[in-house]
This record gives sequence, C-alpha cells and structure tokens, in this order.
Amino acid sequence: MPSINRLYGEFRTQGFDVRLVSFRESPEHVRRVVRERGYTVPVLLDESGDVTGRLYGVWGPPTVYLVDRRGRLLGRAAGPRDWGAPAARALVRALLDAR
Repeated sequence: MPSINRLYGEFRTQGFDVRLVSFRESPEHVRRVVRERGYTVPVLLDESGDVTGRLYGVWGPPTVYLVDRRGRLLGRAAGPRDWGAPAARALVRALLDAR
C-alpha cells in the first residue's frame, strides 16, 4: 500500500484519484491501521463486505479497478502490485493523458 499512497500523492493534482476500500473490518481497526501506516488515500468502509463482494466482485484484497474520467471501467486486477514500478507509473500517466 505504500506505493499506491505515493502514487496518489504524486498524481492527484493531475486528476488521479484513488479510494481504498476496507471490508469485513471494524471502523476502529481501519482507523488505527490508516493512522499507523500514514495513508493519505481516502478509505471507504464496507464492514459487512456485502457491497464490495456482491456488487463489485471483490472477495479478497487487494483488487484494483481502473475507471476513466467518464466512469467507464477500463480494467480490473486482483493481487498485489508495485505501483512505484515504471510500468505502473507509465499506465497512470497514459490514463491521465487520455482526455
């Protein structure tokens, strides 16, 4: 998660947006983890996991959805990613440049 936090900090003024979604965790636990790890990315809570699983098909973290500026789903990937890698950064730049 530190790499997505850094990516968000770098590109958010260019229109890049990120939401972390915590599911099946108590709000108190999530607040503590966010504070301890220094996340700056906004975190949404789905304590029961119903919305995350039923509507979006997320059954295990991490899962990423890439959505364009019009709200269209461009892609989905499950599993950890290094968002600081050159390929990931190039992908974000290309998405931001596609206006």
